[in-house]
Amino acid sequence: MADAPTTQPFVRDDVRTLLDMMKAMNRPPVEEVGAVAGREGMRAMGQIGEVEPKELAVIRDVTCPGPDGDVPCRFYDSRESREAGPAVLFLHGGGFVIGDLDVYHSLCTEFAHRLDLPVLSVDYRLAPEAPFPAAPDDCEAAARWLASSPEALGREVTGLVISGDSAGGNLTIVTTNALRDAPAAVPVLVQAPIYPVADEAGKHESYRNFKEGYFLTGKTMAWFDAQYAPDPESPRNLPMHGDCSDAPPTVLCTAGLDPLRDSGRAYAASLVKNGTEVTYLEFPGIIHGFFTMRKAIPSGQADVETFIDAVGATLGRRK
Repeated sequence: MADAPTTQPFVRDDVRTLLDMMKAMNRPPVEEVGAVAGREGMRAMGQIGEVEPKELAVIRDVTCPGPDGDVPCRFYDSRESREAGPAVLFLHGGGFVIGDLDVYHSLCTEFAHRLDLPVLSVDYRLAPEAPFPAAPDDCEAAARWLASSPEALGREVTGLVISGDSAGGNLTIVTTNALRDAPAAVPVLVQAPIYPVADEAGKHESYRNFKEGYFLTGKTMAWFDAQYAPDPESPRNLPMHGDCSDAPPTVLCTAGLDPLRDSGRAYAASLVKNGTEVTYLEFPGIIHGFFTMRKAIPSGQADVETFIDAVGATLGRRK
């Protein structure tokens, strides 16, 4: 089977500009510089490539109890106080190795502002210092804490919206499934994974077509997996290895030039077959990671808004 598409894929102009610039910079990839430098690099890229955060009434750092000590989190709300209602749990991306609250700060303010809901962003433990299953353990603990309407947040939570991108998209599905199997104090109303890892990405055509030259590479993905060191057969690693039935209404998006694209497609299709309400959005001509590169890829802003609005519309049907 061919390693590259037989025809050139559609690439947006601003995406092409960014890819050309990154190629010219010739910076070493994370698998060469290691986790610590990779985390610094992701923060630096966010400072350059991401838009300014929205101004909100409430932005504060908090902690929630976790299985191995307190888990740092950041709480956002567009209102100083509000009546009882849903809250968003956001789980960041970065291959389970990089990424943090600051990298995803602007995006979380966008969610809080556009949905007009409180948002809790979770700084779960990262590999290789804390390999699998530390990340899903922390995310599940944070979800259960948020569902309990903790006094520290001053909000009565009536249901959860769980969202996150890439590795966080995987953790969105894994956490939602955990709360399906052992319910929390309130239900998951909507899950909203963003270009998630749901099954073995390397078996898909999108991996073969986009594993080189489109920001996220096959080598980087393999390195992330080696650091994370998961049980390859566990559904807490790849949720499609387990039961994906009885999922809540789902909003899922993929990027057209992403090696993970077809993993997201496959998961969405499996949900449809199981009778789950699914809104599937595939944004053409754009790369993995664009949700936190909206200054570098201005066209991605409209896609982010479309996704968040779809989450809001789906949540509205649950009320």
